[in-house]
Amino acid sequence: MPAVDLTISEGFKNPLGFYNPEPTFSWKLPVSENIKKQSAYQVVVASRKDNLPNQGDLWDSGKQDTDTSNWIKYQGKALESRQKVYWQVRFWNQDGKVSQWSEVNSFELGLLNNSDWKAQWIGLDTAKDSIKGKGGTLIHKPQYLRKKFKLSNDVVSARLYITAKGVFDVSINGQDVSDDVMPPGFTTYDKRIETITYDVTNLIEPEETTIGIELASGWHSGRLLWGNTPWNNTVSPKVLCQLEMIMEDGSRKFIVTDKSWKAMTNGPLQFSEIYDGEIYNANLEMPNWATNSFNDSAWKVVQVENLEEKVNLEPKRHNTVKDKIKLSPKEIIKREETLIFDLEQNMVGVPLVNVPMKKGDTLKIRFAEMLAPDGSFYTKNYRSARSTDYYIASKDGVVSYMPKFTFHGFRYVELSGFDSTQEPRKNWVTGIVQYSDFDDNGTFVSSHDKLNQLQSNIVWGLRGNFFDIPTDCPQRDERLGWTGDAQVFGPTSMFNADVYKFWASWMQSVREAQLENGAIPWTVPDATKNKIASSGWGDVCVIIPWEIYRRTGDSGFLEDNYEMMKRWVAHHKQMSENYISNMMSFSDWLQPFSKNDNTRGDTSRNLIGTAFFARSAKLTALSAEVIGKMGEAKKYEQLYKDVAKAFENEYFDETGKVKNVTETQTSYLLALAFDLINDEIKPNAQKHLLEKIHEADDHLRTGFLGTPLLSKVLDEMGEIDLMYKLLFNETYPSWFYSINQGATTIWERWNSYSKEEGFNPQNMNSLNHYAYGAIGQWMYERIAGIAPLEAGYKVIKIAPQPHQPLTSASAKLNTPYGEVSSAWEIKNDNFILEVVIPPNTSGNVIIPANSSKGLVLNGQVFKDSSKVKLVNTTSSSFEIHVEAGTYKFETNYIEK
Repeated sequence: MPAVDLTISEGFKNPLGFYNPEPTFSWKLPVSENIKKQSAYQVVVASRKDNLPNQGDLWDSGKQDTDTSNWIKYQGKALESRQKVYWQVRFWNQDGKVSQWSEVNSFELGLLNNSDWKAQWIGLDTAKDSIKGKGGTLIHKPQYLRKKFKLSNDVVSARLYITAKGVFDVSINGQDVSDDVMPPGFTTYDKRIETITYDVTNLIEPEETTIGIELASGWHSGRLLWGNTPWNNTVSPKVLCQLEMIMEDGSRKFIVTDKSWKAMTNGPLQFSEIYDGEIYNANLEMPNWATNSFNDSAWKVVQVENLEEKVNLEPKRHNTVKDKIKLSPKEIIKREETLIFDLEQNMVGVPLVNVPMKKGDTLKIRFAEMLAPDGSFYTKNYRSARSTDYYIASKDGVVSYMPKFTFHGFRYVELSGFDSTQEPRKNWVTGIVQYSDFDDNGTFVSSHDKLNQLQSNIVWGLRGNFFDIPTDCPQRDERLGWTGDAQVFGPTSMFNADVYKFWASWMQSVREAQLENGAIPWTVPDATKNKIASSGWGDVCVIIPWEIYRRTGDSGFLEDNYEMMKRWVAHHKQMSENYISNMMSFSDWLQPFSKNDNTRGDTSRNLIGTAFFARSAKLTALSAEVIGKMGEAKKYEQLYKDVAKAFENEYFDETGKVKNVTETQTSYLLALAFDLINDEIKPNAQKHLLEKIHEADDHLRTGFLGTPLLSKVLDEMGEIDLMYKLLFNETYPSWFYSINQGATTIWERWNSYSKEEGFNPQNMNSLNHYAYGAIGQWMYERIAGIAPLEAGYKVIKIAPQPHQPLTSASAKLNTPYGEVSSAWEIKNDNFILEVVIPPNTSGNVIIPANSSKGLVLNGQVFKDSSKVKLVNTTSSSFEIHVEAGTYKFETNYIEK
């Protein structure tokens, strides 16, 4: 049986327009009774498919005696822009038996260098006709651009390379080129703009062909909170397009954006902004405007700009946003002259409306995450984001409309302006859920409905905020890449979705956004340009690379980010005195019951900064060790120890109690989670943490930074009873409190909304904010019990923690080696655990049990074998090392 699931770099499968001429290769071993481990591999890479497997003219690794099956670095001939490359792999199993060659996979490189572009930026000067929006931002009218050209030969192959300073939709001869949503996406536009490659061979017509492009402001030239960007966001949107065709006679023909293109702004799409929605006037529609027969004599000649030397044009390195899920309304609420459609799920995307209208009327479409207790439509938490779409009808009858260059966060859709003589129907509205085009990666389910709802809320929070970048919220006048939210949610996101390439792309933006002094902006891409960093937020540049390495095993990702990590640690040091931080911080953001309702919580800013200084130094030391920089590893390990010692001296007394600053749950959690105090006072610090939790009636008092540490610390303390209580609490503040109030996503505040009082009146009140969803990591790794013992799940830890009120829980995870699963059930005082360990890995399984009663494996009394070996036994557990395979353990269980 051959290797399966071949991918390159961060998980791409046969990509077109690939970004990396030095990729890595990965594969999985097939699931088979005869295949447990890999002992060797051979990769062959060729310029022609029919060269394989015998002629790896680009690279032949030869037989490599290793069990490594991921992140194999290409070491062949230099690859170039446009080049298509083919590859195969075979492996030898644990017995030295060679497999068949895998299926041939391929990748085609995009345009890797600015010098590859013959095109120019084009567009109309919409700035001179623009209006001023909120904060003085210029509002540009959307543009329509077109180019008709003739061909004298049949086309064998055609590639369209395209990007924009703005967002675009492109068609050829009236047919959509792709189903991408708002490409090319959101990057650090002053450093890098991503380009996209499309195969348009089948769209090119003999003799004449027309390219049509719609262009809107998007993130580049549209309204953003603060709007103080490193790039000039006041300029008119521009598009860059290069069509390259190989003709039947072998010649190559280029069609590029230049002065020969024509454009206009008086089309049906009259207004389009991310925060504010769209205005579409069907009376201005131009039938067949992107086809050969259209008369564009009244259109204007475009303006052109040359490419900037300082801005790199690079192929997009993660998947574009797509339409992913369709939701149907569950209820229609009639209210005065409006209809409210309830999707019963807070979502992100756009509505598809099919609504009866009368000619000349205007359909108004509004959005809300929740209704007020009296049933009225509530949009105050959107702040200045108008989040409203308008459609002006050109005829009587049913109209179909879906916004194109905006997105909304909503559960409820309100319609007004429809034909009120018609009986409302649920199919008037469909919710089109949009997010970056990644697949699900893991599942979690338990015997408890509310815990399952929490898992659903976590997943929907991820979907709603992974819209090309990791955003803080998807609905109000923000939707930015807040770094603190991202760093706490990383591990949870990696379990639930295949988002390695998503994070890798955004981390490139973080590297590009890093300031000269090493500071990381609050948001990436930067929308403030204030040159101020926040502790706990900027540390994303160290924490995310480390957490992703732990879950992928790709040391190359640490190499990519290592210099940034060092510069950030140096900035920490620069912002400290005698290792005590004085860095600005958003601190333990939105901690409940803080004094004077301080959004930054009660935990000392300097304590937080010093703790994260130590944490980043420690993770940088570990990263240096992984990539072989042993001298630097020792340097950063010593720095970590120095900062930890200063932290303890400044903030803890000899009894393990916080001193000099306000005592909070988070102050203890940081000290314990980051290992910042000595072993002598640690037990007392743990006791004081428990006292703070008990003072709060066994409820949390943590915000964005403290909450993700709560489960880790209590688990390490053996306080499983307390952690379960905190997780299953029903009253505020708790995860289930929001569920009891109707939450279908994770909220920004623990009490963002209540059924009795409605919305929390305080500012910043998103009902789709993933930070508190970080609890998911503990659910998967400790309730279900799947965690990486070695990086990339090469060795897997299966150690579930059952506890009332659960009687069962299970999880599945697609690791770099294949699917691992852990499913447990308590039945008649018996604990049943079913485990799957994928090929080329092994596992350590810790089974909670009354060990005096013995252990059954696959229906037989347990005994050591070549596949399973008892490692340790305590009065309450068995620890067993297992090789790849499927196992069912049964034993007597007594609740602790």
